[in-house]
Amino acid sequence: MNQETEFVEMIKENETLIFKVTAIYGKSEEDKQDLYQEIVLQLWRSFKKFRQEAKASTWIYRVALNTGISRLRKEKKSTDNVPYNAQVHSFIDTQDSVLEERSKLLHTQINRLNDIEKAIILLYLENKTHSEIALITGITASNVSTRMVRIREKLKKKITKH
Repeated sequence: MNQETEFVEMIKENETLIFKVTAIYGKSEEDKQDLYQEIVLQLWRSFKKFRQEAKASTWIYRVALNTGISRLRKEKKSTDNVPYNAQVHSFIDTQDSVLEERSKLLHTQINRLNDIEKAIILLYLENKTHSEIALITGITASNVSTRMVRIREKLKKKITKH
């Protein structure tokens, strides 16, 4: 299998990961599409260096999150808030208005987290272990554990105020 075919197959298999990152770090639909293309471009540029020591999904998450965060930092000068798309993580697929309201509140509070906290919570919600999150984000597993405790506390405080 040639390199291009291998790359395309890997992107197709892990496309939902990229969509989730673009949904968190993209503002408009057009912005999400641009970010998607930017992530795929960065993946292609670094594909030759991918040694497959980690799972492809771990590598893709890392590149996608770094690309999204880097882009946000560039744009941060003009904006203060990045919208979190509640459709990314459909925690509750139900018509129950109370549960829907709680879900919306959670997503609103996640939106207010800083860039690295959003990345960590996204990976946590994807059922990644602390070790996997550490590998993807480039921080230690113990730091991930500490940050997760703080993120949960922060979210709990903000949600219970409402």
